[in-house]
Amino acid sequence: MDNFLEIQGARAHNLRNVDVRIPRDRFVVVTGVSGSGKSSLAFDTIYAEGQRRYMNTLSPYAKHFMGILEKPQVENIEGLSPIIAIEQKTTGNNPRSTVGTITEIYDFLRLLYARASRAYSPETGREMVRYTDEQIVSLILEQFAGRKCLLLAPLVRGRKGHYRDLFDSLRKRGYTQVRIDGELEDLSSVDSVDRYKPHFIEAVVDKLKPREGDERRVHDSVLAALGLGKGAVALLDTESGAIHHYSKHLVDPESGISLREPAPHSFSFNSPEGYCPYCKGLGMVVDVNLDTIIPDRSLSIAEGGIVPLGKVRENRKFDTLRAIARKYNFSLYDPIAAIPDEAVALVVFGSDDFFRIGDGPSSEMVTWGGIVDDIEDKVVCPECHGTRLNHEAECFRIDGKTISEVSAMEITALAQWISALPEKLSERERNIARDILKELGDRVRFLLDVGLNYLTLDRPTGTLSGGESQRIRLATQIGSKLVGVMYILDEPSIGLHQRDNRKLINSLRKLRDGGNSIIVVEHDAETMHAADWIVDVGPGAGADGGRICYS
Repeated sequence: MDNFLEIQGARAHNLRNVDVRIPRDRFVVVTGVSGSGKSSLAFDTIYAEGQRRYMNTLSPYAKHFMGILEKPQVENIEGLSPIIAIEQKTTGNNPRSTVGTITEIYDFLRLLYARASRAYSPETGREMVRYTDEQIVSLILEQFAGRKCLLLAPLVRGRKGHYRDLFDSLRKRGYTQVRIDGELEDLSSVDSVDRYKPHFIEAVVDKLKPREGDERRVHDSVLAALGLGKGAVALLDTESGAIHHYSKHLVDPESGISLREPAPHSFSFNSPEGYCPYCKGLGMVVDVNLDTIIPDRSLSIAEGGIVPLGKVRENRKFDTLRAIARKYNFSLYDPIAAIPDEAVALVVFGSDDFFRIGDGPSSEMVTWGGIVDDIEDKVVCPECHGTRLNHEAECFRIDGKTISEVSAMEITALAQWISALPEKLSERERNIARDILKELGDRVRFLLDVGLNYLTLDRPTGTLSGGESQRIRLATQIGSKLVGVMYILDEPSIGLHQRDNRKLINSLRKLRDGGNSIIVVEHDAETMHAADWIVDVGPGAGADGGRICYS
């Protein structure tokens, strides 16, 4: 029948050629004592057949990479929907994967910061600004009226090089003066600069003393300077020496520091545009403290001077060390202080070189991998302090918070922050953020609904328990709003407080009410009471089980 899943002749593991009918679009619990065969029915029969049928829809080319799934031991299954298993297993050990990335909440958070954040100068802390061409012209006419000033186009900011070609190009274009590291120079007397020092170079575009009637000249000069300075100009007050910065991009008017326009990848620790260049977005770095493993360099290697190696013994490891000692002309009995630094580093960190151990026909060539894998320690990145992001990403804030600070909030606090945020945004920012905040709020609420209010978005997935990973996948599926899917879950109530278990049950009901079939392998009495249908497998375990006692 269309509204039932019908299984005939299931024989996986200890199942005894059982037939069973399970209603579709219902919340069904498969229960029984441990070893009774309930997982064999749910996972090794129903889920396995669903996977096999999905594989059969793929092209031969795709099947080549996916492998072949054998047909489960069952005569026939009718009424099977597309199927998803949400098992009790960890999400994986990818060091780049976090709660935020696997739930896609961080993706929406990146989009929010790219569209509605404000930039603050890393040097002065002031809010950074951007101007249109006309605004720059108006500000110059207003702020420098009647004052002598130089209109500058920034060309080089803190970069090394001799810049000979740049100076030649400026001369050919008719420019006569430049400002190099704060000093005005005639281009006729400048050929190059010290290539090994960082420099700040600006071209003098015009000498101004703005007054009424100069609007056209100022306008034309500013446009020329913006073109030369790639959207940025500066005004030097020749009397006071003060300099003011203007830009079509984000700029600190006081210091002249400019930032790129933010984009979602600017806040991604999986992208070169966003990740910390020191730890490459991992938030942790490997640290090896040689003073800890070689505390006393007056000892020899043979005496245990390199602590992880221990004292000399007759084994393959020390045979290799003797071969290294022969090649580098030292003895394992020499004080470590007398051994060449290159050789000590090789012993600790390893080498791809080959070393000969043994003599005659029985000798062989081996490599030495070092001992660093046994002693390396992972520490928080000293550059990003564990945020995984570069300094530029930390310049952007919403409601005074950086994206890494928001990612460190517990889910309960994050939900409250998202809910209160519209009142703290400008009307323009509210209009931009409205749809993004709705998606964020929904996904965060799904995590609350499955009892994960204590997690943070920056929590690495490798530190999650199997139950936490399962509930995250459940929350993600609720958020996907799929219809007509059959979900199979493996004991989701394990480790849950009674209050959180009720939240879990409500989430399963929500998934069912969305037009899906829910099959849960479970022992929990509260979950069984909440179910629409019970399938009891038993009566005992192993050879005493495998029968359908009740359905």
